Parts: sequence; structure tokens; C-alpha cells
Amino acid sequence: MQTCLPIQGELATRVETNRGITLASARLLTLIIAIAPLAVLPSCGFWRTGTSNEAVLEGRGPTQNQRLQASDGSRLFDGFRGDGAAGVRVNRFLWTASLEVLDFLPISTADPFTGVISTGFGTPPGGGRAYRATVLISDPALDARSLNVAIQSRNGPVATGTQRAVEDAILTRARQLRSQAENF
Repeated sequence: MQTCLPIQGELATRVETNRGITLASARLLTLIIAIAPLAVLPSCGFWRTGTSNEAVLEGRGPTQNQRLQASDGSRLFDGFRGDGAAGVRVNRFLWTASLEVLDFLPISTADPFTGVISTGFGTPPGGGRAYRATVLISDPALDARSLNVAIQSRNGPVATGTQRAVEDAILTRARQLRSQAENF
């Protein structure tokens, strides 16, 4: 049976020095990780105002509202402003038609800002096979190019004809919704 002897002499000094270096390295790494976001933040436009704060306080510079209105949309928090500048950029008729046509599928996620609708597996009425779908509406125009539908069964992707038939059903319903909206 072996017993552990305490480390003595020059070897003990080396072990303590190595522990100190490791601890110092860990502290330095923590400091770098804490400061790194501050180096990246100016590139987001957070501090970019075009004039000094003294000029704004003296009334010579633009106000906060003027700076926000002059923004080119590249600022970090533009998506959270309430002025609608970063609003929904998908066609509302395609969005509604997609939800109506695929209403037999349970919705996993639906994000109107990116135009993505993802569903879980569901069985269509009168069918015996389970499907799931992902819909991407990439443009505000009511156009076939704005709509991308990917349908999958539990065995893999479905036939191209099936996928095209669902796209056609969504487009037809979207045109019906648009014509109904024009009547009112």
C-alpha cells in the first residue's frame, strides 16, 4: 500500500508556482471574455451619434428622435423600435392561406418576421399517412416565387407533385383572400 508523502523542497515551490500561473491565466481569460463584447459593441452603432453629447445638450445637435429617424436600419436595437420600420415583411394573404391550408398539421413554430411556419406531423382528413411541412414566405409580393413549401412524411421527402399541389392550394387560397379583401 502506497502512502502519499507531502511534497517538499524545490519541487513544492515549482508546484505552487504552476498553480499560481494557472490561476492567473484563468483570471486573465475571464477578464478578456468580460471585456470582448465592449470591443464589438461600437460596430453595432450603439455609440454612433454623429455629434458629441455636449452639442446635443447645448441644442446644436440632433435629438434622439431625429437620430432614430435617420437610422439606416443597421443598429442593434432597430428590431425592437415601435415605429414599424422593422415590421413584418411577408405577404399577409400567403401567410393566412398557408395556415388555413395546413390547418390539419400542428404548428411547431410560426415567425411572421422571418416568414417561417414549421409544423409537426399530422394526418390529413381522410388520409392515413402522416406529414409535416415547413413553409417559407420570402417576399411581400403575392407571387409563386415568394412561397417555398417543403413537405416530408415519416419515410422522407414526398413526391414533387404532392409538394406542388400543396403550393398551388396555398396560392389559390391566397388569391381568394386577396379578392375578398378588395371587395370590402
